[in-house]
Amino acid sequence: MKSIWAQTLVKNEERYLWYAVNSVIDYVDRLLLWDTGSTDKTIQIAKEIERRYPRKVNFREVGEVDAEGFTKVRQKMLDETDADWFLVLDGDEVWWEGSIKEVIGEIKDGNIDAIVSPYINLIGDSYHYQEEKAGRYQIDQKIGNITIRAFSRRIPGLHVKNPYGLEGYYDKAGKAIQESLDVKRKFIDAPYLHFTHLRRSGKDKGVMGRAGKVKYELGMPIPLDFYYPEVFFRARLNLVPSPWERRDTNFLIRAAIETPFRKIKRRIWQARVGY
Repeated sequence: MKSIWAQTLVKNEERYLWYAVNSVIDYVDRLLLWDTGSTDKTIQIAKEIERRYPRKVNFREVGEVDAEGFTKVRQKMLDETDADWFLVLDGDEVWWEGSIKEVIGEIKDGNIDAIVSPYINLIGDSYHYQEEKAGRYQIDQKIGNITIRAFSRRIPGLHVKNPYGLEGYYDKAGKAIQESLDVKRKFIDAPYLHFTHLRRSGKDKGVMGRAGKVKYELGMPIPLDFYYPEVFFRARLNLVPSPWERRDTNFLIRAAIETPFRKIKRRIWQARVGY
């Protein structure tokens, strides 16, 4: 039986951390939940998660770090991950039960080294999403909102490098895992919901103390028959914010101005790469 751990490294992620962790906790053997200097309610939420899952969750306050230090902490998490596989779970990533089950099933039954997954980027609020054409990541023959979130620890020389914002996982030859010819990758159509472009903390700050990652774009309305991840319909702590906040007038005005320019830049890029 293959063991699977999750790694969650956060700073000021009070809005979605509860949902992110609880969307995968039943499917992993252990979860490293480390904080890099949160000043909102993230630490309170993380401690409550650890209290509820004392045998699974390892919460640690590593303190404030700079961009280089952030990558060193990721490497330390990797070094302490005593498992066959690990799942990278950021505090703004929430999985559907069906998706995480499919990923875990592939890990246990397959003969691969990494799993490529799609994700849905919400924009503005939980009722709008970013068009698929906005995704610029390319892995193998696919382009879009895709990423590798599950890695085998057997990849020779697996390590983390580059400062925050550019950090990634590399093999012993220094090749990024998504590009390495020595890594067996498999794309699985098992998406998760990504809140990276929404306000993720009452502090309105992103990790590393930078301005929050809120992206001003009108987006596309979520279909009426869209089914959100199951964790949103379960009981939550009183200090955990509701995910059902709506866009306000200021956002709509700014998004209406910026959206046409974003789409023009997107079309130029798409024409250049033939997407």
